[in-house]
Amino acid sequence: QVQLVESGGGSVQAGGSLRLSCAASGYTYSSFCMGWFRQAPGKEREWVAVLPIHTGTTYYADSVKGRFTISQDKAKNTLFLQMSSLKPEDTAMYYCAARGGYCTTNYNQYNYWGQGTQVTVSS
Repeated sequence: QVQLVESGGGSVQAGGSLRLSCAASGYTYSSFCMGWFRQAPGKEREWVAVLPIHTGTTYYADSVKGRFTISQDKAKNTLFLQMSSLKPEDTAMYYCAARGGYCTTNYNQYNYWGQGTQVTVSS
């Protein structure tokens, strides 16, 4: 059973930085995608960034491109999201997600989810 355990998050002022981590275990897929999604109150969950584990190619939503960086530590099976130049509109619950196979931006196609970590950016 795939398990995702997140850490990081918190409160920061606009322009600040935070780093999220997601430790994965239990997956045996030959092709596996991990990514970050977020959900603000009253809004639909949206994709932030995804990364196919076996290629390391990165994909970003336009809203975070140039400010956020997704990366992985393969040896530790850990995914990261470095967030810089944070804006109040980045405030949301951030989720680590994973699925076997190729990456998609549709959150409904992800089978595995972390517990979520809150990011709050004040102006």
